[in-house]
Amino acid sequence: MNPLLARLRKGYGKKLRALHTWNGWLVVLLTLTGLVLVGGFWRGFLGEGRVWIKGLHIVVGVASIIPVIYYLLLAGKHWKQLKERPWQRFNVIVVLSLLLGWFVSGVLLWQFRVVGPHVSNVALIVHDLLTWIGLPYIIYHSLTRVKWLKEPSRRIVKSGIETGSPSNHREPPQPVYTRRAFIRGSIGVGLAVTIGPSFIKWLGSSIGNIGGSETIDKLIESDRNQLLPAPQPLAASSPPLGGGAQGQFRVYTVTPIPEFTNNNWSFTIDGLVEQNFKWNWEQFVKLKRTVQVSDFHCVTGWSVYKNTWEGIKLKDLLSQAGVKPTAKTVKFYSGDGVYTDTLTLEQADMDDVLVAVMHDGKPIPSDLGGPVRLIVPKMFAYKSVKWLNRIELIEGDHTGYWEQRGYSNDAWV
Repeated sequence: MNPLLARLRKGYGKKLRALHTWNGWLVVLLTLTGLVLVGGFWRGFLGEGRVWIKGLHIVVGVASIIPVIYYLLLAGKHWKQLKERPWQRFNVIVVLSLLLGWFVSGVLLWQFRVVGPHVSNVALIVHDLLTWIGLPYIIYHSLTRVKWLKEPSRRIVKSGIETGSPSNHREPPQPVYTRRAFIRGSIGVGLAVTIGPSFIKWLGSSIGNIGGSETIDKLIESDRNQLLPAPQPLAASSPPLGGGAQGQFRVYTVTPIPEFTNNNWSFTIDGLVEQNFKWNWEQFVKLKRTVQVSDFHCVTGWSVYKNTWEGIKLKDLLSQAGVKPTAKTVKFYSGDGVYTDTLTLEQADMDDVLVAVMHDGKPIPSDLGGPVRLIVPKMFAYKSVKWLNRIELIEGDHTGYWEQRGYSNDAWV
């Protein structure tokens, strides 16, 4: 072979190996940071660090396009080398499709304020789908290419003059099903058995809920609360005025989900008010309620549309208690004993801020923040405090749970 051509091929091979290595590390970082972002344990454990990890995930995600662009500059030569290797060509197409799909859907999620909730909601489904498909594929691809799994090089038996053997000596027949094929098949089956059921469950819940959702019914089945009597829906709630929620709620919490009974639940309004109130459950469900239809947006990029909420307008509760002139901020307490957040008096006076007890004509289950939760449709969901059991009027400012950890105090959608 021409020495110059040999050096060029060697240099080209080094570039591909370096590209493969860098791309592998980027995928590892994206996987680890992505798992931290969706894991309920890490949300509570890391606190402010989760905001930094989200930023790292975005930076690494944007950077992941660099190896793709670099490869495309080399693709012509590489594609020719793979002319007789259809499976390797297939692998290249799959990996490029995954990386480009992750990049595009990730950018749409990152820029959800620009593209709007409808686009970002679909992008989240696509991002998750590519992850379910891509990570098992990459794990399989990596495990089946480790050195100990590769076939030993076949020894070529040369002519009898060179080997001292008869010239008609033939190489022993190779087994039809090799050790490598068996182990690769075993790894594939193992991944399918481990990941398959979870993927099917996710597929049914996510894809099936793009146009319409039964999510609330599934959450009600596992409701931990035991409160009687059950609130009776108004006519506008049953059937739901909005026609039924569209989308899928994702359950996030910073503590274990609390459970309530008639013995441990109460609702309080106090602080800088003319009259303090404290209701038990039987009294609270007798308060006059109203019905509204609104969308629900999470700062992580997903939304649920056309929710029919039933509850008491916050401004009506504050009017009943009488807000003192010195009050400046409305502070909300969660029944988990940890989470708090606030609205200004001006924000609290918005007509659609609701202290909700029902969703689509049914009691709000514990996983979704029931029996009572705040709903602030014009702001991201971290303002809509779950398991709401106390409202306090205060003179100064208060920094809420996620705001202490880097989130914006004004959570406008």
